[in-house]
Amino acid sequence: MKILQINSTCGFGSTGRIAVDILNTVVKNGGEGLICYGRGEASGGVPSYKIGSEATVKIHGALSRITDRQGFYSTGATKELVRKIKEYDPDIIHLHNIHGYYLDIRVLFDYLKKCGKPIVWTLHDCWSFTGHCAYFTASGCDKWKTGCNNCPSKKEYPQSLLCDSSEKNYNEKKELFTGIPDLILVTPSVWLKNLVENSFLKEYPVKVINNGINTDVFRSTEGGFRRRYGIENKRIYLGVASVWEERKGLRDLITLSKMLNENESLVLVGLTKAQAEQLPESVIGIERTESAKELAEIYTAADVFLNPTYEDNYPTTNLEAIACGTPVVTYETGGSPESVTDGRGISVPVGDTEKMYKAAKALTPIKADNLFSLDARERYSEYEALYKELLEK
Repeated sequence: MKILQINSTCGFGSTGRIAVDILNTVVKNGGEGLICYGRGEASGGVPSYKIGSEATVKIHGALSRITDRQGFYSTGATKELVRKIKEYDPDIIHLHNIHGYYLDIRVLFDYLKKCGKPIVWTLHDCWSFTGHCAYFTASGCDKWKTGCNNCPSKKEYPQSLLCDSSEKNYNEKKELFTGIPDLILVTPSVWLKNLVENSFLKEYPVKVINNGINTDVFRSTEGGFRRRYGIENKRIYLGVASVWEERKGLRDLITLSKMLNENESLVLVGLTKAQAEQLPESVIGIERTESAKELAEIYTAADVFLNPTYEDNYPTTNLEAIACGTPVVTYETGGSPESVTDGRGISVPVGDTEKMYKAAKALTPIKADNLFSLDARERYSEYEALYKELLEK
């Protein structure tokens, strides 16, 4: 069984790690795979193919900020990708995040409609069925159900500083993404599945496969984190994000930090240097790390993980914290509450920092019995079963 995956990253960030974990599951069971990616560098030793270059990504991003046409550039790089797919000749093509300034969706989907191969598409956000945005929860917009225009999230990722091409994008994406033979959609959460079934992608079957993580890495991991920051005897509340953009709730955590007493501390990981410099003195700010082991040590050192996300699908940060024995408090938004059931944490109303703090104060470490069903190898075996089912058809 040969599986070719396409994603914005390979081995880094949540979707990049998911793609590698799926590849490892396939290889472990006698198959082979290739990850085609567009951003950054691939994890060492992973069979991969870089789509375009950092220069083409930057050009694509710059043009998108002017024209609001993310996904309609990088034409040459995408034609080279199609040639690579034909050369590799996979049994199944598995799409993940196809946005991120590295693909021309017209070239890719023109090929996919004709290739005669089964296609799996895991949706990690809502971009596939909107005219612009990856999420619309915070804006309260439901134009995606009938046709986008005058986008209220134009300045959110994928940011456009000038044009609003949401209507044109919506119509073209609807034409490109529908009518594909042998395509099945996968969502990590029930929440996203329900949205998809109300979008123009409703013609396709949708299967829920929860995200998983590598529990060989993300597990209770002792280290010197508390000693290094002089917080050995404090109750630690932790926030982690790959990018602390507005929707991740950074402002809310700053608000919450003002409620803490002298025996409590807030630690934030994943900040830019500028963000870290602007934090209140009482908050410990740490820049982004790609070291999963270091993250596991920080998760383990914390007493509670705080995830005040305003828009999310099925956050792997929740899973990483839980696997390290740290309970989670998150907002009741998207698919985030789906991961904190069974004694693993609690969800609170969106924007209610006071309730988040009160819940965090009351939570205790997760019992070992509640650490089941997190491992990527177990969860992603569902993908292998899906691949086999598609090939049998």
